[in-house]
Amino acid sequence: MSSGRSSILARPVICAMQRIAGRISNRDLVGIIGTSSGRAFSSGSNTALIKQLRERTGAPMKDVKAALLQCDWDSEAAFTELRKKGLAAAGKKAGRVAADGLLGVASQQEGRAAAVVEINSETDFVARNDLFQHLVSQVAGAALSVESSPRSESEAAVINLQALEAAKIELNHPKLSGRSTVADAVAEVASIMGENVKIRRGFLLSSSTGIVASYLHSSTQAGIARVAGLLTLEPATSDSQSADHPAELSSLGESLAMHIVAQRPLFLSKDLVAPEALQHEREILTSQALGSGKPPNVIEKMVAGRLSKYVQEVALLEQKYVLDEAKTVKAVLNEFAKQFEKQYNIGQFVRVEVGEGIQREEKNFAAEVAAQAA
Repeated sequence: MSSGRSSILARPVICAMQRIAGRISNRDLVGIIGTSSGRAFSSGSNTALIKQLRERTGAPMKDVKAALLQCDWDSEAAFTELRKKGLAAAGKKAGRVAADGLLGVASQQEGRAAAVVEINSETDFVARNDLFQHLVSQVAGAALSVESSPRSESEAAVINLQALEAAKIELNHPKLSGRSTVADAVAEVASIMGENVKIRRGFLLSSSTGIVASYLHSSTQAGIARVAGLLTLEPATSDSQSADHPAELSSLGESLAMHIVAQRPLFLSKDLVAPEALQHEREILTSQALGSGKPPNVIEKMVAGRLSKYVQEVALLEQKYVLDEAKTVKAVLNEFAKQFEKQYNIGQFVRVEVGEGIQREEKNFAAEVAAQAA
């Protein structure tokens, strides 16, 4: 590859990965995972809610408690109230993940399809066990050939978990070997490990004329990780049956998948930002702006400007490219097209992180020990 062509792909990857690690620990998706009620009816539960919401928002304790009281101890409603008062940022970490486990990522040899499956365990101890990791790897491979349900054009298809559990896999591990269904293999591993082990979700991406690329963060071995980003790169025209410049395209795809892991986009483009997401953000920004005491016409401009910034933060093509923040993702794709004389577009994408959206159970170990001694 010439030095001119390599300029778009040769980036300070190590520095970028360090930034990714920082962003993973300090940002979280808000609003794309289904929320559950935050109501509580005991003083102990109320104290836990205050602690969780304070960690989530960084707001003062008294304001957190006041918001929860105002919202009848509904944590999601209280979070929105704190945001309206400017006491919580939209991108603030939404709470520590509850479940351990791993992601398994498997790809077809020709790079036209890839599947990612999340399998949860109760502890990191089990997730680090080689038997559990072998199970995750085999289940991900089986997911490539099971039924999936398409969503929108830019979203990865959802794998049918019932079909996946009924699929056959071949285990080849000293502690467990032989052919069985995925469901039986999961149950057997759970029995050996002494923990609850379950398949939580899976996604499938495919492309008939382009490629599927992936990036695995916190990867313990090939195809195993705690965070993964996947996307398809599709030729803008349908006049070819195979991807041109496969090595360069694969490198670009991996870099964009890394970007997805770091920047957590919610939508592909500004045109695809959900109207309800825009309306929700507009209401919060308006409430924040009203507190400034400025005239209505100034408030309207403030809200419009901040809403435009929100779109740039959540729409993948509008985001600043993680390996060169002087460019947007859209600009990187256009630059690649100029260098290699062929336009490729992002088709589908998905970002998956182990345990996101699951609430961790807080254990009172003193009470647990006392109960066992009784």
